[in-house]
Amino acid sequence: MSQNQWLPLESNPDVINKFVAKLGLKSSWQFTDVFGLDPELLAMVPQPVCALIVLFPCSEKYHDYTVTEVERLQKDGQHIDPSVFFMRQTIGNACGTIGVLHAISNNKDRVELEAGYLKNFIDHTANMTSEERGAYLEGDDTISAAHEESANEGQSDIPADRDSVNLHFVALVHQNGHLYELDGRKPFPINHGETTVDTFLEDGALVCQKFMARDPTELHFTILALSKM
Repeated sequence: MSQNQWLPLESNPDVINKFVAKLGLKSSWQFTDVFGLDPELLAMVPQPVCALIVLFPCSEKYHDYTVTEVERLQKDGQHIDPSVFFMRQTIGNACGTIGVLHAISNNKDRVELEAGYLKNFIDHTANMTSEERGAYLEGDDTISAAHEESANEGQSDIPADRDSVNLHFVALVHQNGHLYELDGRKPFPINHGETTVDTFLEDGALVCQKFMARDPTELHFTILALSKM
């Protein structure tokens, strides 16, 4: 992680939708709140859903689990479809923007993009490695300025110490029949098993429940869905 620190992005659909609209996502797809993981609350989420963004605390349990998980997958291996778009996080507090980029870049053939930043970013970084994409983002003044502007529009107080933020965004996406967790702090995507276009929301909810079960005393979880409106 570099010394570069952005302001944290708020997990507020209004803020994030304004942010991605500036970058070129048409309003036919928008981020919406997921108010709970019970079937009746999932039924309230506009469908279809092509990605989820999860905000959760970076607790000691998260770090410990991540180390164990990465070691296990490096030993045992996993299937990662080559079409999965993944980038590493090199900037502090950039996880909100990276989560958005993961959600949209892995659905470029479903969402509608205008000519603008998002389309240019996806096209320009298509053949880069995950590390090269992270470095490209770090040197991109356009996205950093848009992120900073959106971070200042949130309702939460802006932290005086940017290093003190311990909340983290990850994206869940569907690619070619599998559900992937995309966390820029990890060295690679995590394959959570099979899914379909029709069952992605329910399957993603099960993954979110696993996140919560790792630290059941922690209540600070927020979930957003990228839905067709």
